[in-house]
Amino acid sequence: MTARPAPNLAIDLSGLNCPLPILRTKKALAPLQSGEVLQVTCTDPATPTDFAAFCKQTGNELLEQWQDAHQYLFLIRKR
Repeated sequence: MTARPAPNLAIDLSGLNCPLPILRTKKALAPLQSGEVLQVTCTDPATPTDFAAFCKQTGNELLEQWQDAHQYLFLIRKR
């Protein structure tokens, strides 16, 4: 198993519900360079589905997602 890439930026969106996690993620990705990695922490149980669709629509790469207790974590590489 390969190690997770270190994020260039990490944001905590715990407590926010749809559509705010997607909107804040889109805003956080904007200043990143192509290939940089954003780590997002959420608590909304809808986010795994939302982030998969967001990445598919925007062309960003969902590198990894996992759950830790009541948090959902995502690593997204900017296209």
